[in-house]
Amino acid sequence: MTTYESDIKTIECSAEKAYSLFADLNNISKIKDKIPADKVQSLEFDTDSCSVAIDPLGKITFVVENREPFETIKFGAKESPVAFNLWIQFKEMAENDTRMKLTIKAELPMMIKAMFGSKIQDFLNSMAETIIISLNNNSL
Repeated sequence: MTTYESDIKTIECSAEKAYSLFADLNNISKIKDKIPADKVQSLEFDTDSCSVAIDPLGKITFVVENREPFETIKFGAKESPVAFNLWIQFKEMAENDTRMKLTIKAELPMMIKAMFGSKIQDFLNSMAETIIISLNNNSL
């Protein structure tokens, strides 16, 4: 199992507000236009799942497996070329000071890891940055 972690990001809001964005994945519509078009070809979502086509990985569907209010949301991969999980973690440090980290744990064959490991890390950091910018600019 290979683990990729985003940088820890600071969000200028409560953990409750940050968490609420992902408690219902329909809220992604609020930041859909901020997702780099060169990274994502299509994006579909409902309350508990999100499907995205990512070059060069193909279509991946994330399904919410567990929610711990204001702390963690765990996603599993329903449609994916490899088995993996994605976690979004929130830790409120003070009023309007929440830290967020994204984590992916994937079962990657050595060849895939060598070819796409840096792309997975870049995608994770890009995703974290998009979330932070949207939350800090009150776009959500």
